[in-house]
Amino acid sequence: MNNPRLDYLREKVRQLPREPGVYLMRDQTGTIIYIGKAKALRNRVSSYFRSVEKHLEKVYKMVQNVYDFETIVTDSEFEALVLECSLIKQYTPKYNILLKDDKGYSYIKITPPPFSKIQAVLQKQEGDGCTYLGPYMSSYVVKQTVDEANKVFLLPTCNRKFPQDFRKGRPCLNFYIKQCMGLCRGRISQEEYADRLAEALDFIRGGSAQALERLRQRMEQASDALEFEKAAQYRDRIQAIERITDRQKVVSSKAADADMVAFTQSDSATAAAVLLFRNHRLVDKKDFVFYESGDLPAFRREFLLRYYREDIPRVIAVDGDFEDRELTEAYFSQKMGHKITITIPQRGEQAQLVEMARNNASQRLSYEVSRTGRELSALDELARLLGLGGPPTYIEAYDISNIGSGTIVGGMVVFESGRPQKKYYRQFKMKSQLIPDDYASMREMLSRRFARYEEEKASGEGFGRLPDLILLDGGKGHVAAIEPLLAEKGIDVPVFGMVKDDRHRTRAIAKDGGEIAINANKNAFALVTRIQDEVHRYAISFSRKSHQKKGLELAMTSVEGIGPARAKALFQAFHTQKAMRQATVEQLAAVKGMNLACAKRLYDWLHGEEES
Repeated sequence: MNNPRLDYLREKVRQLPREPGVYLMRDQTGTIIYIGKAKALRNRVSSYFRSVEKHLEKVYKMVQNVYDFETIVTDSEFEALVLECSLIKQYTPKYNILLKDDKGYSYIKITPPPFSKIQAVLQKQEGDGCTYLGPYMSSYVVKQTVDEANKVFLLPTCNRKFPQDFRKGRPCLNFYIKQCMGLCRGRISQEEYADRLAEALDFIRGGSAQALERLRQRMEQASDALEFEKAAQYRDRIQAIERITDRQKVVSSKAADADMVAFTQSDSATAAAVLLFRNHRLVDKKDFVFYESGDLPAFRREFLLRYYREDIPRVIAVDGDFEDRELTEAYFSQKMGHKITITIPQRGEQAQLVEMARNNASQRLSYEVSRTGRELSALDELARLLGLGGPPTYIEAYDISNIGSGTIVGGMVVFESGRPQKKYYRQFKMKSQLIPDDYASMREMLSRRFARYEEEKASGEGFGRLPDLILLDGGKGHVAAIEPLLAEKGIDVPVFGMVKDDRHRTRAIAKDGGEIAINANKNAFALVTRIQDEVHRYAISFSRKSHQKKGLELAMTSVEGIGPARAKALFQAFHTQKAMRQATVEQLAAVKGMNLACAKRLYDWLHGEEES
């Protein structure tokens, strides 16, 4: 830690009272860089200046820049929470979570006639000859509405210009899957297209109920006039709107006024997604990305306090617990003048909708960190299942394989952000374990791995990096064998076993106290299965190679002049039997301990074996 004021700050902390209040951290210029609340000021503020090196990166950077601090004592913890929110809004400190208000608007754009298109845009361009509907606050709602109108009324969404591009090339895929009328074929008149466009705009302006009523009237009029083809077209549009409406009903909530809030993290960023339900229907979605990671419960608390300022729904369903949840409820209730409830649903409809919010957060974060939403969801699910503080970005998995006592080996594979990192894979030959014993072999392998950590931790890579999670191919017995070893070495990393069923398929995660079923969590299940299959494949392939090598080493001793030492030296030089066969007599003779006569006899033996 290079903050020269650390001793001064620690001494100042000793003078603080153990009462609730708010603390303000300032940099050398006097600027407030962080504001927080405390139940007991001395305890909370002193935690920043103890064991500084163990802080999460964001906190570590903040403490590095603290020149001084001041405190405001309050009568209660609730008053401290209210004051904290007020001061953060006033000063917008650098190291607090800050949500930028979205001042942008969205528009529905109708391009010039005769063959206008309907598009969702973020900016209005003056003087372009287009008509604009809006502005609207939610780009999500605008895009959804435009997509539905174009699909229901089969309007073109391609980049072709009409009528210039009539009959220039075949229709695109949308025509063949019945999501476009095929205007590009040049068979639809301007009048017919104008009627269809007017119906689409009527649908956008008036909503599905009014659009349905008008279309039913026109269908009946066409039917009465014996225009059955036109009536059938109206019928198809009515059915399309009803399908859209039915699909929307699926995304509904029993709660009339509720938000679903969920988070997901990578090793460098955090995403939040909020699904807004009003009058039992999903009306909007908002998502945010912050380029920081770490303490997710603390992040939840700060996000909710920054996000909810005015329009707070009666129910906020969140994907996990956080400090001050009851105080936050009371604060929101006071602001709105009625009861606000913050829930953490475990089952039922709201739990499913919170999971939907989490998937949206995962998708947003995947764009930012070049990872798929499924990979990020898998890490989130795994963290929740295992009770981890955050997603296990860096996972090491271990397996033992042996074919008799002569070839007891182990394999270590590494997954980072849900993907295998083969450059960090490692193989181990057991040195002290001479008889098959999986528990003892696993202890030897991890003992050697973490001995290397002490040697290489300055590098921060490979053996020099501590994993967020250790997975062992085996049950709770394997976990019980390893946890004491890690405790002895002062390694604080969670350890779990990967349990297979009788058909060698992943079944559960094992801890010393029992098993955790994972098959109901499809993304986590798929990830753990992949990790278990990969470490098993890696360990057993090394075991087979070692066994074949040992067998050949033994067979080579039948050649006159070659004993165990020369056989071992040859394998160290060539690594594989194939490479040895491709070598010349001179190359064989160049191996330490060999001579020309011995190399000639070995060459003849190798090629005689090949011919047979």
